Amino acid sequence: MMIILMTVPVATVLVDDTPIRRVPVAIARRFFQICNTAAAEAVADAGLTPLEFAVMAYVNAVDGEPDVEQSRLAARLGVDRNTTSLLVRSLESKKLLEQRVNKTDRRARLIRLTRRGEKLFAKLHPVALVGQRELLEVLEPAERELLLDLLLRVIEENRHLARPGAGRRKRNANGQRNNQQLPV
Repeated sequence: MMIILMTVPVATVLVDDTPIRRVPVAIARRFFQICNTAAAEAVADAGLTPLEFAVMAYVNAVDGEPDVEQSRLAARLGVDRNTTSLLVRSLESKKLLEQRVNKTDRRARLIRLTRRGEKLFAKLHPVALVGQRELLEVLEPAERELLLDLLLRVIEENRHLARPGAGRRKRNANGQRNNQQLPV
């Protein structure tokens, strides 16, 4: 790994001859790409996406929260309610998840895995955990825990910035992306 100093006080790190700026957003994006690829590889044979598997992880009966309301599931996933609705429908069409009306609030939907979903989750979960562990094997055990602790601290202290859809371009009244040019 080689660090190249730039004219601004931000260094760029070369990884396999690919420059990565040494700023949180660039590092977080690359780390997310790596984690997401590992997660995708773990669930690809089952025809799932990492986010679909994340839904299964949150609502499984062993260590998840079955019968969670769809809006609370969206918050846990860190995605908007529309995306959550699409994920739920996709898993429902695969007969892996079911939803039912909440008896105390008929507007709310409760989400849980079907038997088939529970069986598939039990099969995939160990594979996914191995993939996650392998990502951090480049670190010593104490460093792994420290990295996770530091990431959690940054997330907790900046939770006000965790808004699903933040950074997307706004759409106009016709549903088209607003491509206004910035003044130069």
